[in-house]
Amino acid sequence: MPFNQKPQKFNAKINPVTIGSGDKTVTIGGDSIFPFYTFDAPSENCAKVGVEISDMGLEGMSEGIKAYYDGATTMGEIAKKAAAMEGADFVALNLEGGDPNGENRSIDELIAVVKEVAEAVDCPLVVEGCKNVEKDAELLPKVAEALEGRNALILSEKEENYKAIGAAAGLAYNQIVGAESAVDINLAKQLNVVTTQLGVDAKKIVMNIGSAAAGYGYEYVVSTMDRIKGAALGQNDNMLQMPIITPVSAETWGVKEATASEADMPEWGPQDERGIDMEVMTAAADLAAGSDAVILRHPESIKTISKMIKALA
Repeated sequence: MPFNQKPQKFNAKINPVTIGSGDKTVTIGGDSIFPFYTFDAPSENCAKVGVEISDMGLEGMSEGIKAYYDGATTMGEIAKKAAAMEGADFVALNLEGGDPNGENRSIDELIAVVKEVAEAVDCPLVVEGCKNVEKDAELLPKVAEALEGRNALILSEKEENYKAIGAAAGLAYNQIVGAESAVDINLAKQLNVVTTQLGVDAKKIVMNIGSAAAGYGYEYVVSTMDRIKGAALGQNDNMLQMPIITPVSAETWGVKEATASEADMPEWGPQDERGIDMEVMTAAADLAAGSDAVILRHPESIKTISKMIKALA
């Protein structure tokens, strides 16, 4: 019997959200199909890839990443090289140095880094907090203020601090709010609901539903993203129609496959290659499951994932 393909049509769509300003913008979301289901309908906006840099500079980065940034000594120089990376659509600045349990850098120090990066590049910017909810509640409103006019994406607002971050980023300074939950469809929806109740436009919200490295409980990530996309498109749930962004690098470069030295695990092969493999596998899985943008670290990972997106678009 001949195969008669029946396209799956949805009346709903993921909200398109544009990051950046002027001539340098990227739009994520906007599709009314499941990821890469271009046989059902054309994709309005293909998935995007961001380059993660840190306020800590190149400290703790792999040798391959350090080699790419060779000669860059300031955050501005690092940001310029990141923006010029093959396959990169935006730059994501991680303010991990603000963690009170780590370097505990002051808010003034971190804002100085944000301003230096913003002055160095004109590409779309994503800024991640330090993952401490109390510090981020103070820090990220200041970030939103410092980047006023850049239409930046501020990651991450959580249930514990959504009032401070949502009000500042989404209302006072007209930035895009990144709503972070812990790999649970109900938690993701609830955070979107309370954020919109603050007055933030639903079309100015991007979800970070959480992630894991491939092989580390990753089935929870897949099932959560799949349920979110299914509800957004199949049930026309407008509180789950926000696009999804996934910071991949922080998860993948911290697992043993990426951190074990070649001297300790010679049978695993070169350490840098293992980190790239973990980053590529996880990013590809995130995109296939429902993420509209991923944040990566290694130049080879970014080039590979960008080529994959273009090949499947």
